[in-house]
Parts: sequence; structure tokens; C-alpha cells
Amino acid sequence: MKINYQLEMERELARIAESGRRPRLLLHSCCAPCSSYVLECLNRAFDIDIFYYNPNISPREEFDRRVAELQRLVARLPHENDMRVIVGDYDNDAFMAMCRGHEDEPEGGARCERCFRMRLGEAAKLAARLGSDYFTTTLTISPLKDAQLLNAIGLELAGRAGVPWLCSDFKKKNGYKRSCELSAEYGLYRQDYCGCVFSKRERDARAERTIASSKG
Repeated sequence: MKINYQLEMERELARIAESGRRPRLLLHSCCAPCSSYVLECLNRAFDIDIFYYNPNISPREEFDRRVAELQRLVARLPHENDMRVIVGDYDNDAFMAMCRGHEDEPEGGARCERCFRMRLGEAAKLAARLGSDYFTTTLTISPLKDAQLLNAIGLELAGRAGVPWLCSDFKKKNGYKRSCELSAEYGLYRQDYCGCVFSKRERDARAERTIASSKG
């Protein structure tokens, strides 16, 4: 049975509002476009440390471009409470080692789950070191990402780290649509592949098939 993680988040936000406190959230961010709506949604409730940890992204120039867009967005986005960007280490070699044996799997398979665990695992560790009240990720805003899996991983890691996981399914309630609107409003660079060399390879293959079919 699927859990409505959007509803779970709304209930937790209501409890926070009733308490009158302003907790600190460690938000794992995959990119500026996905972060736009999430930050708009959460900045009234939290002080937010935005953790850009994505060693899956390739090449390095793409990683740096996405960092710059996130920093530009945070500098311009209206917000009531504290928001800061923390850039994690870029260790693509560690990511590629983690993927060994899973290189030929389609996007969305076991390789992606390992990637989620790697990135959210570092987010959980940092949240514990910073004494964060919650941690979560922007990844659930993507229609291509499995929110059930992401929340299950987050809850598992929360138990190990001792930091509560903020459940989410940010794509719901037109969250993904709003992220597209904000991306247009702020002129954000929207990448056309997830970030890793494998997703880039799939994108290129799709483009080649499209060209071939158009030639008839």
C-alpha cells in the first residue's frame, strides 16, 4: 500500500506551526530548478541548510554549472528565514566505483537506488553533525523519481543518524508545475538529463533514435 508522503509532510508542518518554533532543516538539493518550489514551500517553516551533494554528476563542468545556478537562485529567491548553500565534495570516482556491476541497468533501477542511498547517506551524516532538526531531499519533486523509495530510504537513514526525516512528495499539489514556472521566472538552467554519465548516455541514445525516425 502506497503512503501519501505529501500528506505526511503537511501534517508535520502543521505540528511545527502549532509549536511556534522554527527548526533547522538540512535539505539535500539536486539542482536549482528542483529546489525552487521546495524552498518556496518550506522557507516559512524552517531555517534551511541547502546541501548540494551530487558526485553522480558528470562532467565536472556540469556539476559546477548546477552549483552556480543553485547559488544564484538562493541569492534571489524571497525568503523569510535563513537559507545557506553548503557544497559537498565532488568525488565522481567514488560514485563510479559504487556503480560497478550496474553500469548497463536502465535508469530507475538498482543503480539509481544505490545513488540515492549514497547522496542521502551523506545528507544524514551532515544533518547529524550540524545538529539539524530534520533532513530531506528535493528529489521527490521529479516525476521520474520514486517518492515511495526515496522516503523509505530517508526514514531508514534517519533511524541510523538520529535526525528525523521530513517526508515529502513535492511533485504533488502541482509542485513540479510550480518548479517549472519558477525556473522560467528566474531564468534557471534546466538540464535535460539526471546528471550521471549513464543518464547522459540514455539521453544521447534517445536523441539518436529521434533523428533516425525523423529521417524515415
